[in-house]
Amino acid sequence: MAFLQSLLRTLYPDQCVSCEALTDAPHGLCGACWRDTPFLEGHACMLCATPLPGQSDGTADLCDDCLVTPRPWARGHAVLSYEGKARMLVHRLKYADRTDLARPAAAWMAERLRPHVRPGTLLLPIPVHRLRLLTRRYNQAALLARGIGRALGADVLVDGLLRVRATPKLDELTAAERFARLDGAIRPNPVRAAALAGRRILLIDDVMTSGATLAAAAEALHTLEVAHIEIAVLARTLKAT
Repeated sequence: MAFLQSLLRTLYPDQCVSCEALTDAPHGLCGACWRDTPFLEGHACMLCATPLPGQSDGTADLCDDCLVTPRPWARGHAVLSYEGKARMLVHRLKYADRTDLARPAAAWMAERLRPHVRPGTLLLPIPVHRLRLLTRRYNQAALLARGIGRALGADVLVDGLLRVRATPKLDELTAAERFARLDGAIRPNPVRAAALAGRRILLIDDVMTSGATLAAAAEALHTLEVAHIEIAVLARTLKAT
């Protein structure tokens, strides 16, 4: 078996998932791409993971948006700033059939989430509408949730939520328009209601911009009186400064 693995590495050497340069380990970034990928570190808003200046004082640190926009979840986590190489990786995962990218992305998310995921937490991916699923063939949020679940030993329920209304792409809409467009678009799956009620939920998605999609999902869960909701995304869109 060891000989076969060595032979396979010789024939198919490990490559960077971003630029395809040779790497020392599979499913990762080369040194140059790692340096150029905008990982989020340091003091951040506890609800949406937007970086904040200075140091945390141990209280509920919130960004300007979260001070004025109610968030129907208790805490938010993000790994990357949605720009540059991070944006390219997300687009490849989401639109270019690069499902292999879910493996390193889920590993990054799991490492960030490890201190926060309590026993009994249920991972729930943001759903896509069935028509979009037919064209894309997979839900990238579900791929991420499964990878995180394997890494952390957490339960995953991929069909706990349903996207009951197809919504067009939201890229050019204002935050208010996004929230209005998504109102009522996500609902609990009635056949999974018993599995969701009373649980600690971690919602998983690829990107957060305004938070409208995650808010619609969290509000749907609140109709079941879940115990606690947090959100985690691979990348977070940040405002230009």
